[in-house]
Amino acid sequence: MGSAGGALIKPVEQGVSPLSAMGAVFGRDVRVAFRQRQDLLNPLLFFVMVVSLFPLGVSPEVSFLQQSGAGILWVAALLAVLLSLDHLFRHDFDDGTLEQLVLQPQPLFLLVLAKTLAHWMLTGLPLVILAPVLGVMVHLDGNSIAILCLTLLIGTPVLSLIGSIGAALTLGLRSAGVLLSLLIIPLYIPVLIFGTGTVAAAAEGAPVGGYLALMGAFLVLALTLAPFASAAALRISLSNS
Repeated sequence: MGSAGGALIKPVEQGVSPLSAMGAVFGRDVRVAFRQRQDLLNPLLFFVMVVSLFPLGVSPEVSFLQQSGAGILWVAALLAVLLSLDHLFRHDFDDGTLEQLVLQPQPLFLLVLAKTLAHWMLTGLPLVILAPVLGVMVHLDGNSIAILCLTLLIGTPVLSLIGSIGAALTLGLRSAGVLLSLLIIPLYIPVLIFGTGTVAAAAEGAPVGGYLALMGAFLVLALTLAPFASAAALRISLSNS
């Protein structure tokens, strides 16, 4: 048992409330992530590089970038989250911690939710923070940048929650990264469409309340269903490993 896994055993035990168990799992994942800084930096560097290279490879014209900038940022954010998903359960699977999580008396879906929230805080939230700087780079106006950040703030947790299902299903498989992409990208399309559509509507002066309400509905639906699906997928993957 590695030291990362061992840190989980003491706080998550019989008699501990589910919320305390979630806090222990969340805190442990954050501490472990900061010991493996490369896994934290790779999605951010990828996000910045894709957005920075896109004007060089397609067109540096201001009008084109203003029209397509939101889509560029959203696609880059989606791919950056996808890049980090393979590590969501992989390290715990390798050192045996994941098996201990499944055997805990607390509901597994809550522990999975805590791990997914930690993943979003370490991956999705930094993307939201970087988005204004990159939005200026693609010549978005102030209102469009604000709406873009709001859509990313709502949408990136959905990407992490949906991605956790794919990460759990492909756990322990060969070519897991390729299979994960094939499974998850089609499910990401509605979030991508409404995320970019909200910014486009704001740029045209149209009301965006309906778009934001739909994205909020996606978030509520993902929060409600994804942890249960991920927990079930983890049990299946562990039973087959």
